[in-house]
Amino acid sequence: MASPFPQRGLARRRRIWWPFALALTGIALCGCSFDLGSLMPEKDKPQQEAPKAAAPAESAVSAGNVTEAQARTAKAQSLAKSGETAAALDEFNRAVDLDPYNAQALYGRALIYQGNHQHDFAIADFTAASGLNPQKVEPLLGRAISYLALGKVKEAAADLDEASEVDPHSAQVWTARGQAYERLGDKAKAAASYTRAVSLRPRDDTARSGLARVGG
Repeated sequence: MASPFPQRGLARRRRIWWPFALALTGIALCGCSFDLGSLMPEKDKPQQEAPKAAAPAESAVSAGNVTEAQARTAKAQSLAKSGETAAALDEFNRAVDLDPYNAQALYGRALIYQGNHQHDFAIADFTAASGLNPQKVEPLLGRAISYLALGKVKEAAADLDEASEVDPHSAQVWTARGQAYERLGDKAKAAASYTRAVSLRPRDDTARSGLARVGG
């Protein structure tokens, strides 16, 4: 089955980076958990159309592939936690090749791409992971951070609006949302977001300083 994600040689590599945003959200590899048990597909995987011949329809991804992909994802998560991101990326790649519907592998690979400043690749994987789990905040927040790094602030704000509805108790989301709206010049929304972040995490220095900047 062909991978739905862009090949490295075809994507535009952009090196614009916003480390400040990564620091405030905790999305950087050193601070993010790769143990994402909640990011499992909530629906059965789609089936391929039955061939015109009388043969029965086959699953798009075999059970064996799913099992091996899960094992490789677990190995990749362990490698990533140990700082072996190159080896982890290789395992995530193999997991996605085996099972393109493995949201954990997609999300983990996206984090590594993000840490390597390969934001176009990261956005593609965050988007796929979010599509498999539309009610999970992590892929939305991750994609927003990459959008911010690329200067796509409106796209980031839209993701953070949605993320704040999915998980209104995430201080990370509100802090990032505050920065997005601050960059857009909307001081009212920025102040409201920073205020919410501080209420959830009083020692959030980034949110507190942002609130001071926008006059909240």
